Amino acid sequence: MHTNSMENVGDPGDDTHFERRIGRRDVTHWRTAAGRRLASGHQSIANRIGAHRTLVATLAVGGSIAVAATIGAARIYDGVTGRDGVASLDRPALKLAKTLRSPALNASAAAIARGFGPVSMPILTVAAATTLAVRQRAVSPVTLLVAAGAGSLAMTVAGKDIIHRNRPHRRDAVAPYEKSPSFPSGHTLNATTILGTLAYLLALREKRNGPQAAIIGAAAATSVTVGLSRVLLGAHWLTDVAVGWVTGTGWLAILITSHRLYLTSKSDEM
Repeated sequence: MHTNSMENVGDPGDDTHFERRIGRRDVTHWRTAAGRRLASGHQSIANRIGAHRTLVATLAVGGSIAVAATIGAARIYDGVTGRDGVASLDRPALKLAKTLRSPALNASAAAIARGFGPVSMPILTVAAATTLAVRQRAVSPVTLLVAAGAGSLAMTVAGKDIIHRNRPHRRDAVAPYEKSPSFPSGHTLNATTILGTLAYLLALREKRNGPQAAIIGAAAATSVTVGLSRVLLGAHWLTDVAVGWVTGTGWLAILITSHRLYLTSKSDEM
């Protein structure tokens, strides 16, 4: 898809440093008719207001959809969590977690909680965004990572405000204890979204498949570890963590799609 459109004005950074490939997949190539229509519509808007402004608008719309989907999922979850189909998963998982605890494992899980908590994650996000922006001389990594953090925070707050689910009792938990509602696991949702976004951006900087796979695999493994550590500590029920993985992955998919559309618009300018 190429256009003879006028050059975008005011877009910071040319993003020519991106390889535009994950493995053998060119992220600016859209295989389905729906994808090509989406890219064409995005290009039309980018021709008028610029690729970066269109990226911001796309992320705003996508974030609204993600938050609305989280609210809907929370209401559905609230309707079924008292039935055996969902709630029955939580008690056995907590019981198993208690049998696995040890001083060393507990200390490791507590360190993970601090490292991916509400203080450390914003610092990580800002540091990663700033580093990528300086090294790549482009603002789109900042836009994407800030949107990732803001969106995951909004989804977490929305879910907690709707459900107000109690965490496991403190007699079944390990310090540090949490006071906010249990659903969803903010640690898990934020780690899935932010680490996934960072892995995607870093993978686009790599030409070889091996390093790309290692980066993406490390991000996925870390997200899984963060979630399981929350169950081990008794800070969350297993279903809180599972919803964090699912909603975080959904928001991550929107973020990546938005950036792919942006790169497609930028490639059509060349």
